[in-house]
Amino acid sequence: MTELPPRSRPPFTADERTQLVGWLDMQRAIIHFKCENLSEEDAHRAVLPDSPLMTMAGLVSHLRWVEHMWFEALFLGHPPQDPGLEDEDADMKVDGIPLSQLLDEYRQQCATSNEIVARHSLDDVGRHPDFTSSAASLRWMLLHMIEETARHAGHADAIRELLDGEKSYY
Repeated sequence: MTELPPRSRPPFTADERTQLVGWLDMQRAIIHFKCENLSEEDAHRAVLPDSPLMTMAGLVSHLRWVEHMWFEALFLGHPPQDPGLEDEDADMKVDGIPLSQLLDEYRQQCATSNEIVARHSLDDVGRHPDFTSSAASLRWMLLHMIEETARHAGHADAIRELLDGEKSYY
C-alpha cells in the first residue's frame, strides 16, 4: 500500500495560499485514510439502498473528477478528459476498477491541481468558455473544493462505519 498523505492542519499564521491548500490537502488525506485497509468488495459495496452508486470507490472517482473539472477544465480552460458530461453519474460508475488505482489517480490529480494553484494568483479567474462557473476566481475554486472534499469526507466516514464499523475522525 502506498503511504498515506499526512493529515495535518496548516499553520495558524500561514499566508492565505498555504492555509487554503493546507486545508484542502488535509481533507484529501482524510479520503485516503477512510479507504485504508478496505477490501475491494467493501470499496465497491453500496450501503445506502436508494443510492447504489454511492460507494467508497465511486466517491474517490468522483473526487478525482471534480479536481480535474475545477482546476484543469474550468480554471485552465482545457477540455474535460472524462465521460462525465454526457452521463452525470459516469464518474461514480467504477465497477471493476480497483480502489488502489482510483486512489492513485486521485493522488495524481490532486498533485496536478496543487501545481496549477502554485502557478497562479488567487485572484485569477477561470478560462473555460462553455461553463459559467469558470468566472470564479482561483480563491473561490479552492474554497469550493475544500467544501466539496470535506462534505465527501463526511460521506466517506459514514460509509466506512456502515461497511465495517470503523470509526475515527482524522
